[in-house]
Amino acid sequence: MQGDILSWPNRFAHLARQSSDERLRAFYTAGVQAPDTPVSQAQFVALDFETTGLNYETDDIVSVGLVPFDARRAYCRDARHWILKPSTPLHKESVVVHQITHSQVSEAPDLDAILEELLTCLAGKVIVVHYRHIERPFFNQALMQRLGEGIEFPLIDTMALEHRIETNRLTLWQRIKRQPVPSIRLADSRKRYGLPYYVAHHALSDALATAELFQAQFQHHYTQHTDIKSLWM
Repeated sequence: MQGDILSWPNRFAHLARQSSDERLRAFYTAGVQAPDTPVSQAQFVALDFETTGLNYETDDIVSVGLVPFDARRAYCRDARHWILKPSTPLHKESVVVHQITHSQVSEAPDLDAILEELLTCLAGKVIVVHYRHIERPFFNQALMQRLGEGIEFPLIDTMALEHRIETNRLTLWQRIKRQPVPSIRLADSRKRYGLPYYVAHHALSDALATAELFQAQFQHHYTQHTDIKSLWM
């Protein structure tokens, strides 16, 4: 679905012409940042979802958190957090994880009601997540169910970056012995950079945690000339 990462600007132009939903057309029309934009000059938004379960085909989004940021600063005044009413029931296991209750979601809006604001917050920025197999497929499926069309966008995955970084640290002998890399969960990854612990599984705090982790990864492992096309997928 995603195609060649270098063709994202062209892909967005095509999707802007093809989309039948006004909100999605506006999102695509805003375009993507040029692939050769240096990370030091790019504008990002960290995105996190909490869901009713882990299967994007049968579960749904129950909360959304986002934090705009750049390589040096998080813009917390522009952060957003929504609790949503999912199209599928909350599982007991997920309630234990994210602490969002049935009474909270019963009074919450559907994703469709906040979609315009959400897409406006994302438009034109590089989306950053920790574990891309949640946000992109869940968002796509949620819109397919509601609008009859999904969503496409490039993103940077801090979990994938951390896996790459930790794999490169392994010695030849460690690779021969197939020594596993250290944990690349969000909290464990942050700890390696001396970042503070935040309560996990809250969409807004996880989005902020992801933004800070990416800033630390950039400062420690990349240069001012690193461009976004070398990191996004």
